Amino acid sequence: MSETSEQALPAQRLLSIDALRGFDMFWIIGGGTLLSSLADVWPGPVTETIKTQLEHVEWQGFRFEDLIFPLFLFIVGVVLPFSISRRRERGRHSVAIYLHILKRSAVLVLLGLIFNDLLRFEWSQMRWPGVLQRIGLCYFFAAIVVAHTRWRTQAIIVGAVLVLYWAAAALVPVPGFGAGVMTAEGCLSSYIDQQLIPGKLYYGYGDNEGLISTFPAVCTVLLGALAGHWLRSQRAGARKAAGLAVAGLACVAAGYLWGLVFPIIKIIWTSSYTLFSGGLCLMLLALFYWIIDVKGYRKWTCFFVVIGVNPITIYFLQRFVSFGDIAEFFLAGVASSAGHLAPLVLPLGTLAIKWLFLWFLHRHRIFFKV
Repeated sequence: MSETSEQALPAQRLLSIDALRGFDMFWIIGGGTLLSSLADVWPGPVTETIKTQLEHVEWQGFRFEDLIFPLFLFIVGVVLPFSISRRRERGRHSVAIYLHILKRSAVLVLLGLIFNDLLRFEWSQMRWPGVLQRIGLCYFFAAIVVAHTRWRTQAIIVGAVLVLYWAAAALVPVPGFGAGVMTAEGCLSSYIDQQLIPGKLYYGYGDNEGLISTFPAVCTVLLGALAGHWLRSQRAGARKAAGLAVAGLACVAAGYLWGLVFPIIKIIWTSSYTLFSGGLCLMLLALFYWIIDVKGYRKWTCFFVVIGVNPITIYFLQRFVSFGDIAEFFLAGVASSAGHLAPLVLPLGTLAIKWLFLWFLHRHRIFFKV
């Protein structure tokens, strides 16, 4: 990739990125619950498979649900080359860029702590890590790397971190278990979380958003940044989409093969999981970019874009606003008279209320940015 040709491009906004972010958030705000409910209405192998795919694996393995979080982090990375270059084009100095990165990271971490009941002041019973905290930390480290290095260095950092994480997990002995144990009780990530994280841990032995597993999660963001550099190049749109797809296939294959010796485990974000999920993210981005920005099929994207331009807003708000109760208030009668379709009514209503709220914000051009 030519660094000079990349810098010559304007930092244009790609609709496919907003649509893909909205597609990702769709599952978080109720799309997964709605589709899982199909198994209650039409039991069968297909609907049961859909329901299973919309549940996380207990430990080792991969399902569609295990793609949701890395896809969001990946998209955070895709945007980084665009946003940082845009700020530089506007004459922002490095100090201003660093302060912006620090502010966004701090706000995300603070929102995550509030999400986890910080304001109850029962800190010994609180879970300190969380989704928003991980987004904030991964954004911080990845943004600093992208601001300071070129794409080749970023690729080297990804490879080095993933190999070092594998080496640590395989070679560093855990008291009472030894080295290379990849169980929830005996893995290095769980042990370090137990020693250093106060309060509650998500899965008892460790945390889903634990300490050392944050480093490979940063690599997920950097994989997105590499895709962002590729999208900013002067290559033809079709070639960009093809390149993303080929890179995605290569990452999926590499992640699968690596998983034979270093299992694919989302909870501790293993290196194989990083590559496997990152490859799927690349292929999804290729698909959305080709359909929307290359072929120009844009009208269908409205549903997802409405969600994708206010993602943190709805994620944070649904922690404190019971959209389900609102749906039940309006649709309890419909649900009681819907017969065998009743299991779909409230999930569909809840999703619709959230979407209409986001549509109202979008219609009035209200975008809450961290």
